[in-house]
Amino acid sequence: MYHTYITLLVPALLAFIITVIATRFIIGYMLESGITGMDHNKGKRAITLPSSGGIATAVGFTIGVLAYAFGGSFHLYVPVASLRYLFATVIAVLLVTIVGFLDDLNVSRKMVRTTDMMDTHKGLKQWQKPLLTLMGALPLMAINAGVSIVRLPFVGNVNFGIFYPLIIVPLAVIFTANAFNLLGGFDGIASGTGALASLAMLIYSLVFGTYIGTLVSSILFATLLGFLIFNLYPAKIIPGDSYTYFVGVALVTDMIIGNMESFGVIIFMPWIIEFFLHLRRKFKVKDLGIMQKDGTFKAPYGKKIYSLTHIAMNVLKKPYEWKVSMFAWGVEIGFIVIAFALKLLNLL
Repeated sequence: MYHTYITLLVPALLAFIITVIATRFIIGYMLESGITGMDHNKGKRAITLPSSGGIATAVGFTIGVLAYAFGGSFHLYVPVASLRYLFATVIAVLLVTIVGFLDDLNVSRKMVRTTDMMDTHKGLKQWQKPLLTLMGALPLMAINAGVSIVRLPFVGNVNFGIFYPLIIVPLAVIFTANAFNLLGGFDGIASGTGALASLAMLIYSLVFGTYIGTLVSSILFATLLGFLIFNLYPAKIIPGDSYTYFVGVALVTDMIIGNMESFGVIIFMPWIIEFFLHLRRKFKVKDLGIMQKDGTFKAPYGKKIYSLTHIAMNVLKKPYEWKVSMFAWGVEIGFIVIAFALKLLNLL
């Protein structure tokens, strides 16, 4: 047991340290390179912050996974987790992070109109994002990752057969990578909810799941925690699409290789809800609110709801930026509790 925990703790600790170091470097490098975004929530004048934090998290996560592979290859221990699955995970994560980075790179020298607001970030075209994120599914499809028999809530076990690796896996990767990208705009909202989701998967894996699920979840949680330090209010860096795509594909890959699909669907419900809320306005939605003189935010579309952040701005008494983020954290915690309750009731 001691030996097992060491093989989990060392890669996770290394992932955390590398992420912190890489994020510090990225903050200065991206700012000097002009890869920036506008923080519209800090008063009358928008603040320019470095963007594309996903590069730092992808590096930290990759080093954490490779640390485990290194120990097994040099006979420091007998590897329990499949190195084939781990390398497929790393390739999937890096491919999708690159797509997000390409989106972050498209920064205009002048302010341009993007989704009901003026910003310097143009990004990829809407149709390009799902097409390019499909690349993240290819490594998982190539190794036939996961188990085709999935336990569905209130239904039971369903065998998807060949449709699981060829249809369900690519659709899941495309959806999660792009859906996770929808909920943001406030300091700590994406990084905090992502960290909570990975922590929930870590706890689930420890109690009910597999070793490889525990390993990947621990490395992912440590990575996201390292980045969260720099993205809490007031943020020093904008996550960017490289970060949101990274988290989305890392979460779904963890669900697949750790056999946590049913549990994962429940804890991913905030982003599923966000997807359908955005769909109501054909994804031409901004999550940001209208800043008031006292520093609070007013919902941009009044009582019309197209995002969880709009609900927060309508129901919170004093919707400051950090409160809106905490509201989203609370929603995610609520679904995590529901997911564990369903598992304990043997419905997952």
